Amino acid sequence: MSSFFNQLSQVETDDSSQNNPHASPTPVDMEATIRLLQSQFLALLRDPTSAENQNLLTHLTEDLDELIEHPPEKVEGVPQSYLDELERVPKKQLKKDDSCPICGENFLDDPYPLIVQLPCHPTHRFDLECVGPWLRLNGTCPLDRKNLAKKKVVLKAKKDDGEDEEIYDDLYA
Repeated sequence: MSSFFNQLSQVETDDSSQNNPHASPTPVDMEATIRLLQSQFLALLRDPTSAENQNLLTHLTEDLDELIEHPPEKVEGVPQSYLDELERVPKKQLKKDDSCPICGENFLDDPYPLIVQLPCHPTHRFDLECVGPWLRLNGTCPLDRKNLAKKKVVLKAKKDDGEDEEIYDDLYA
């Protein structure tokens, strides 16, 4: 995956280390980045652990095919800081049969699991090394496709007494 992250750093336009702030990635650069992630998912697809795992990997690679056919002009994913701030799931909260939907490996098979829970749903738990590349490139949950890259929205609602009350949605970046 280091090749993916290296290529991703070449096409990200939000990075402050860019020399030319007006530069944008070429479609060829975007396609190369997407293909690196797709090849990782295809490698996992060669030996799926379950039908559910195979189905998810098939959908993810098909979505990446669409991105390869029509590469975006910029990376729509979340920044690394978003991944750093994702809620970590303590090992004590994991059940024996809990597994990553992407790689299919049981979380507890790893002596030092790094499991994250996405804010879209409490059961959307992944190995950080599996979901990280997808989120950096797409910014959506691999399971329900909710956009995790959008900012948390604060809505104002009127209380019965006429005062404003803040209402937060479940997504934040």
